[in-house]
Amino acid sequence: TALLAIQAPNATRILQTLTDMDIMNLKYYTFTKGTFAGVDNVLVSATGYTGAGGVEIYFEDKGDDATKIWDAIFEAGKKGEIKPIGLGARDTLRLEMGYCLYGNDIDDTTSPLEAGLGWITKFSKEFTNSKYFEKQKTDGLKRKLVGFEMLEKGIPRHGYDIKNFEGAIIGRVTSGTQSPTLGKAIGMGYVDAKFTLPPSEIYISIRNTLVKAQVVKVPFV
Repeated sequence: TALLAIQAPNATRILQTLTDMDIMNLKYYTFTKGTFAGVDNVLVSATGYTGAGGVEIYFEDKGDDATKIWDAIFEAGKKGEIKPIGLGARDTLRLEMGYCLYGNDIDDTTSPLEAGLGWITKFSKEFTNSKYFEKQKTDGLKRKLVGFEMLEKGIPRHGYDIKNFEGAIIGRVTSGTQSPTLGKAIGMGYVDAKFTLPPSEIYISIRNTLVKAQVVKVPFV
């Protein structure tokens, strides 16, 4: 099975010319299946991880189907409206939207409540470790995932320590990059609960230097 992610609302308009499926009006997290670019049994879903809209295209690659679909898409978007972009760009976009990436911002050591995912954590019935999470909600969180922007020059990277003014460790960076949209460095990380409210001042330890940052609301854009 192959996957192509076309992540931009205006790109969907171009893709619509390659199929009779109504992909322009797909609701978020729904899908449709049909013929796309002359290839049968193609699934097009309104999913993605950039916050920019668009669709994902799934199909079984039989022979040259992948090449056929790829060439058709870029022929349709040859005026520069569709370009091949790698995972680095996708990761920057998802961070600008404040989306958690498993393995970075959430993993088997974090709580969905700590990660700000309480809105999808329902206690109407029992689930794995639900008692622990209920107790955590009742007792209050000791740490939370926050977004922050750098106030001084420096790029926060995954695993960097987050410290207070005195240099005590209060958390760690889970994701960070230079945001092309904002023209500044941004990141996310877990910090002690008392530092979670904007505009709390925090410091990122970059090569043993404390670089000033500020907690902000997400999404960043």
